[in-house]
Order: sequence, then structure tokens, then C-alpha cells
Amino acid sequence: MKKKLFYSLVLLLATTNVFAQYKFDNILYGAAYYHEYMPSERLDEDIKMMKAANVSVVRVGESSWALFEPQEGVFEFAWMDRILDKMQAAGIKVMFGTPTYSIPAWMAHRYPEVLAEHTKSGKAYYGIRQNMDFTNPTYLFFCERIIRKLMEHYAQHPAIIGYQVDNEVEARGVNNRDYFVGFRNYVKGKFHGDLQLLTKEWGMNYWGMNINTWEEFYPLDGVTNPSYKLEWERYNRFRLAEFLNWQCDIVNQYKRPDQFVTHCFMPSFHNIDHVESFRQMQYPAGNVYHNVQDGQDGRSIAYVGDYIRTVAKGNYLITETNAQAIGWDSRSQKPLYDGQLRQNAYAQLASGANMVGYWHWHTLHYGQETYWRGILGQDLQPNRIYNEFTTTAKEFKRIGKNLVNLKKENKTAILYSHDSYHALNFMPYTNWEKYPVQMVHSALYNQNIETDIIPCDKWTDFSKYKMLVIPPLYVAADNLLEKIEAFVKNGGIVVMMFKSGYTNEYNAVRAELPPSSILRKAAGFYYQEYANIPNTPLRLTENARFAATGKLTASEWYEFLIPETAKPLAYAEHKFYGKWACITENTYGKGKLIYIGTYPSQDLLENIIHQAATEATILTPQSDFKFPIIIRSGKNDAGKSLHYIFNFSDEEKTVNNPFSKGTELISGEKATDKLTLGAWDVKIIEN
Repeated sequence: MKKKLFYSLVLLLATTNVFAQYKFDNILYGAAYYHEYMPSERLDEDIKMMKAANVSVVRVGESSWALFEPQEGVFEFAWMDRILDKMQAAGIKVMFGTPTYSIPAWMAHRYPEVLAEHTKSGKAYYGIRQNMDFTNPTYLFFCERIIRKLMEHYAQHPAIIGYQVDNEVEARGVNNRDYFVGFRNYVKGKFHGDLQLLTKEWGMNYWGMNINTWEEFYPLDGVTNPSYKLEWERYNRFRLAEFLNWQCDIVNQYKRPDQFVTHCFMPSFHNIDHVESFRQMQYPAGNVYHNVQDGQDGRSIAYVGDYIRTVAKGNYLITETNAQAIGWDSRSQKPLYDGQLRQNAYAQLASGANMVGYWHWHTLHYGQETYWRGILGQDLQPNRIYNEFTTTAKEFKRIGKNLVNLKKENKTAILYSHDSYHALNFMPYTNWEKYPVQMVHSALYNQNIETDIIPCDKWTDFSKYKMLVIPPLYVAADNLLEKIEAFVKNGGIVVMMFKSGYTNEYNAVRAELPPSSILRKAAGFYYQEYANIPNTPLRLTENARFAATGKLTASEWYEFLIPETAKPLAYAEHKFYGKWACITENTYGKGKLIYIGTYPSQDLLENIIHQAATEATILTPQSDFKFPIIIRSGKNDAGKSLHYIFNFSDEEKTVNNPFSKGTELISGEKATDKLTLGAWDVKIIEN
């Protein structure tokens, strides 16, 4: 009775707006917790160890549909009630997951139509997660029922601060008949039922693939048409966003105003429309797994953060990241070096994360992820990682109020194109990285030029930026190219890479000289030919801007650029290809466009971007440093500047401190002109 009265009081306070929607006043630090995988007597011991380690949050429930509903229509909650009640008593906050990504065995057995079918008669089987057609009506019926049952039972539990809908969604090759019919209707609606228009824009007369009725619209299995394949990828993103928002709609009918809704997204951006998927999520989340040991560099952490933070227009959560060694087998067991767990946690915060959660609390004793190790090992005892977690958690508890809700106002953006990523994989120009967006991000990151990452398929407001860096924009609608042209004309600096402007929004090649009539004046060149060049990188000839060194090279792809108003910046040292420029610079209006018509070496790309950033006047004192010294900055809730200074190396480094008028938060000491950072260390200056 007392518990029910307490829950009722929580509901009353929430509905009278005493609670605002969940507000972070400190960093949350914890792990996914699956007591259902452990002996029942472990719960009290785990919570005792969590309290000793200053765990502030756990994530539960997202993979346990078969426990909540062990038989069709039979629901059991007591096992989770016990967990939540004990977490509440211990003062540990809970993120609760809807368990729809792992269907129970009874569903696969009684309703096999929910299982996914793939192209060319491929079929999903029971025994792994995410094996369903996520649009199947039967599956959706059971999804809605379990979500409503859980929300009816748990929405008012005071331990729960937020809900995670589903888990790491992707279409995962779904090609069931109903999914295809949905795609056909989607295309029909997009083209307003006009088959002649579809035939024209997709070039369906090629190989006689044109259709005369919508009933003739053929499935994906044998498709070679690049326009069809691109639209299929767009459809996948559309349906996934629809699925997530549908779950959010249900959860929002029950959740308290002081709770949030989130989803943990995979670290690659290619298969999700995050703009639409984030629409109802106050704090979207990411799962970031990254290199450790000698490969620890913080790049993956920053890459994911710079995208999620930008699209979310605010802070975000990290729901999964490395605790110990990871892998679906034991071939890649690389434990973190001392200090790396702590350094990575701070690196997440430096990009705007308000929560860091590890996957997971304790390492499994069975199942596919036996070697995906948690904070505790299989022995379930305190260990080196547990101790480092505890040290980090104590620091967060002490200074987290200074770190939470970090805000950034970057003047550089990377334009990310879902469509170009997929289209370049359909028609590759190389056997390896086709869409080098991470290479571009690294070129900025290595030089401490902070950036946002914009999904330009759905976002064309560049007004807050001074510089745009554009990976190969192979697929682009006219209006996007017009926005880029206007950005340059009005004073912006653009670094644009090869293959940009080549196809329109339907992935059909423009019938004009590249890089398109829209970009031609801003770019100041055109070309008619291109080539795959030898695997051995070509050196650049000497000129005023680039020295002919072995590190400043071109490879893979070469466009024969013919300058009109553009100034050639570099040529390849080759008796044939060297007749044409491979890098140009053009002043247009008040701005400038630098075009890279080849696959540059990392050093070359960094050289180009640094010069462009100089012209854009966006370099800061932190730009004087290069990797492995990485500096990430922003402002906190008090309006003060925060500067995270990282040493991503195993050697002690002493560096000049550009932020000497401030306080080093971890030590609490006044900042000095010099900073000494140990191996895998971090300092935080507030000023």
C-alpha cells in the first residue's frame, strides 16, 4: 500500500509540472545490467558493488521479451519489479528498454510470417536477435501489446528516468512480400502514380526494364538499376524512422513529464534517417565501440558525437561502449591499458555526452557474446577495470556539475550524404573506402579543428558556418548544389572532394559537364575524363602550395580538371595524368571553393584543410596542437568555457597551456603556463 501511495504521489507531482522533463544536473555513469542472466543471489551483491563504485545509472530490459511474456498473452513482471525496487532503494537511476528487438520463441513458432525474408530466397531463422520483418502486422500487434503492458506497469516507477525504444535498429536486409508492397506504394506516392515520370527519372528503358502498370513493378532480388537501389535505401530509412516514432508515440502516452525517450543508434550513420528518428527523442543515444591499446585515439568517439550532437541539436547519451575486450569470439581480446577507460569516458563528455554507459556490468557465462566483456569478468569480482571505473565515477560525482550539458558553437561542418554513401557502394571506384567521411573527420580532428557533421540529404541551412568540408557528394539534388554555390558566393570557404555533383537526386548522371552547371562558376573548372590510377600513390609536382614529398600523394581516382577561372594547386608527377590539375582553388563572390579531384593522402587532405581553415579565420589557439594532443572545447551551464586536453599516447607530454587563466577541474588547482599529461591522460580547464 505504501509503495502504491508513493507512486501515486510521483504521478501527481509530475502531472502538476513540479518535475520538468528530465534535466541533467550531473553526469550519469553506469552500465547495462542484466540480472536475468545471473544467479538470483547476485542482485544484492551487484548493487552493493555498484554503490561502492558510485554507479549512478543502469540500463535494463531491452532484450527480455521472452521473460516478460514467456507464453503468448501471459505476462510476468515480478522478476523486474524486484530489480527496479532495489535500484530505487540504492539511489541508482534506471533506463528501461522496450524489448522489441528480440522476439520470444513462441512468436517465431506460431507466427513464422514475422521472420525476415531476404533477397534471392534468403531467410532468417530463430536463434538470433533482430531476425524479424519490423513492418509485419503480426509482429507490430505483439510489439504494441508488450509495450503497453510494460508502460502500464512501470511508467510510474520512481527509479525510471527514461525509456529506450527498441535497440540498434537497422533494416538488416528485410525483403518480405509486404515490405516490397510497401516500397512499391511508397514509390507510387513519390511519383504521384506517374509511370512515365518514373521511367524517365530512373532510366528504366535501359535493358528494357520499363513497366506499364504498377503491378509489374519488380522486387529487389534481381535489380541492377542504381536509382531503384538508392530509393530502396531511402525507403529503409523512412520505415525505420516510422517504426521508432511509432514506439515513441506509444511510450509518450504513458511516460511521466519528467522522463525522456531515447534509442541507442549504431555508430555508423548510413542506414538511419536520424533527423526524423530523433524527432521525439530529447536525448538520443549512441553505441560507440572503438580502438584501444596503442590504437586508442578518440577519433571514433568524436566522430559519433559530432554527428549525434549536431542532429539532436543538443546533448546525447552513450548507452554502450568498451569496458574490457570485445568480440563475438576470442580472436580480438585487447584489454584497455591503464588509464584508457577513464580517458575514453572524458572523451565522450568532451563531445557533448551527458551519460556514459558500458556494455555491460558483468561478463556473460554463455551465449554469443561470452567474450564481449563487461566491467566485471566471469569471476564477478572487483578487478582493475572496476577500480578505474570507481576512480572515474568519483571524479564525475565531484566535478560532473561543471561538465554536464556541454554546448558547442562550431564554425566548421562536414556535409554527410546518406545517398552518396550508398550510391558509391553500388558503383564503386575503388576496392576499399568508397565514401571517405571518416578520413575527412580525422583531417579536422587531428588538427584540433572542431566540427559538426550535417546530414545534407535533409539539412541545407549552412548559415552558422564559415567552412564546409564535403566528402564525395556523388548524389545531390539541384537545390543542395544551389545552397553550396550560394554559401561560397556569400563568403564561405568550401573544400569539396572528387565525384561531387556527378548525379542528380535519382542517382542518374547529369547530362552536362561535371561538376554540374550549378557548381561550375563556383568551382571554376570542368572535366570530361577521369581514370583509376595505379595503386602506388602518385607524388605531386612541386608548386607554391604543396611540396613534392612522399606523404603528399594522390591515388585511386583522378579527374582531368580543366581550369576556367580556378587556379591549379597541384598536378600529379606522371607523364600522362600530370597534364591535368588534380586540385584547384577558385575565388567566387566573397568566398572560395577548393576542389580535390583525386583521392588524397591523409597528409595532403590535412594540408588542404588547414590552409582553407586559415582563410576562413576559424583557427583557434588549440589549432596549434596536433594529434596526439587533442583539445575539445565548449561552454557549460554556468556559461564558462571548458577545455578538455587529451594525451592519446603512452608517453608523458608537457605542452604549453593556451588556457592558463583558469582552473584545472580534476585536481582543483589553478592552471599554469605548462601542462604535463601522463600516458592516456586528460586535463580539464575551466575559465
